[in-house]
Amino acid sequence: MQTERFPLSPPSLEELADKLNGHLAANYQHVTLSVVQCPDLRQAPFYLAAAGLSGNERIADIGGQPNLFPIPRLNTIWNLEDIAKAMDMDSAKGGIIGAGAGPFHQVGQNCELMPNISWEDGIETIDNQTWLARMDDKTGAVSVERSPSLDCALMINLYGSSGAPGPVLKITAQRRKGPEESFTECIQKGLAAAWGDTRTVSLGGAFIVKSGRARYHVMPDFPPDEKLPFESRKQLNDWLTYHDFDSPMVCLSVLHSADPAQKMGLRMEHTHCFAPAGQNRGGHYHGDVDGYGEDIAYEGYFNTAKVLYRIERPAVTLKGDLHD
Repeated sequence: MQTERFPLSPPSLEELADKLNGHLAANYQHVTLSVVQCPDLRQAPFYLAAAGLSGNERIADIGGQPNLFPIPRLNTIWNLEDIAKAMDMDSAKGGIIGAGAGPFHQVGQNCELMPNISWEDGIETIDNQTWLARMDDKTGAVSVERSPSLDCALMINLYGSSGAPGPVLKITAQRRKGPEESFTECIQKGLAAAWGDTRTVSLGGAFIVKSGRARYHVMPDFPPDEKLPFESRKQLNDWLTYHDFDSPMVCLSVLHSADPAQKMGLRMEHTHCFAPAGQNRGGHYHGDVDGYGEDIAYEGYFNTAKVLYRIERPAVTLKGDLHD
């Protein structure tokens, strides 16, 4: 796999908490940022495959939106085990979470993927607890199910670690009062404000939408050839389907303060979510729904990456592919 490796110099979690506090406090009425020992994320309410977010921390951006727009590149299919090897993950023990596009070639249609895997006795013993969300094009109903394999496609953003317990940044936010509807975009903008383009700070982790209602999109199946290529962002947005789901929701996130040297074509924030009890609620997170900002509450656990990988980077950027 074509892989570019960039070492990072993350700040301490204490500095991170201090830098982010002001930006989050401007957007939410109640905010706390603290460094804590990570709870066992295998337990309720997260139900992740790995216990923690520590050890061998790294982030990867694989493929990208140019593999979907303006014309889907259906040959861009990968396997999470192969990606883990490209990320130099510990072959004995590890875990990966994130957000991406699912194995359309196996489930029969385009879909959203919530990668959630771990291994403890060698990478060939992966425990695959990955979910996917897809939409019935006839009824508009969203269904959420276990992924049938370790395959993914088109674009995917991943946080990997040894899955060990350890210190993490805990963020809670409640009752939005500012204009930023997305919890993770608010964090990302706080990172960008604190470090600008001078330093890339990359985070991965999981959070719960504890209360309130949030909006998610689910990609429908690929358009027929006669409706391609996508020619504008409006056409893209009209193609996506949007759904408002109640809490609780488990959300898996990867985000960055900046693109190193503005040359990697990174996606600055990517979050996919699923209902913890396996109900048919899931997709790409956008933020709280208008009118529900006062009800919204989040609790999240994040860690910094020490290495950033850009894998199978498309030759053409999305900016060059689409015009408004």
